[in-house]
Amino acid sequence: FRHAFCLETQHFPDSPNQPTFPSTTLNPGQLYKTNSLYRFTVK
Repeated sequence: FRHAFCLETQHFPDSPNQPTFPSTTLNPGQLYKTNSLYRFTVK
């Protein structure tokens, strides 16, 4: 058996329809920057 999972940085769900959520539009010349932090433990 082989298993895998994928962790993807994405925007808030339904963001285009929620005026209080951050915009998902990236205009020409704008910088897109994101940080993701994942912490795992094993037992």
